[in-house]
Amino acid sequence: MHDEAYYQFLQRQTSALSVALGYRDEATSRHSERVAGRAVRLGALCGLNARELAILRVAAAVHDIGKIGIPDQILSKRRRLSSADWVAIHHHPTMGADILMACDFDGARELADIVRHHHENMDGTGYPDGLRGEAIPLGARIVSVVDAYDAMDEARPYHARRPHAEIMTILESEAGSRRDPDVLQAFCRLLDDA
Repeated sequence: MHDEAYYQFLQRQTSALSVALGYRDEATSRHSERVAGRAVRLGALCGLNARELAILRVAAAVHDIGKIGIPDQILSKRRRLSSADWVAIHHHPTMGADILMACDFDGARELADIVRHHHENMDGTGYPDGLRGEAIPLGARIVSVVDAYDAMDEARPYHARRPHAEIMTILESEAGSRRDPDVLQAFCRLLDDA
């Protein structure tokens, strides 16, 4: 499905980051692996080529690497996050992109772009740069959908696990505002085929 040699290269370049994320926050590490698996299948449905799929798989696996810089008292909080907590959380995409850019290898910029922009919204209300529509890299739009689904599909300290039908209702209500409607439509096909 993806360019296996290039994927192996990227994985070698980022393996220390994945290990560090696993030690820092095991739940986030498991979440990232689930997102990576679905993202690459969704990327294929969206027409990405083999090299782009390799980049997407690795970017999705490290999309939350910036959470290494989030204080423990926020990451491990057992109740709803405060507005100040959310401000801190909103820095993880830029921290993640900065970490990847410091690695300086072939593909680092593309990985960093996906990581930096996976919380941008189609209507420009996302973060960190307020990008809108197709200015958001396609890989980031793919990660956005899969990340949101997986986050709602698991219990977290600040919210209960939601049923599949409820998650899909929420995602569909966000089509065109937060989520790319074409990517979301492909995601629905992916889940229907599973």
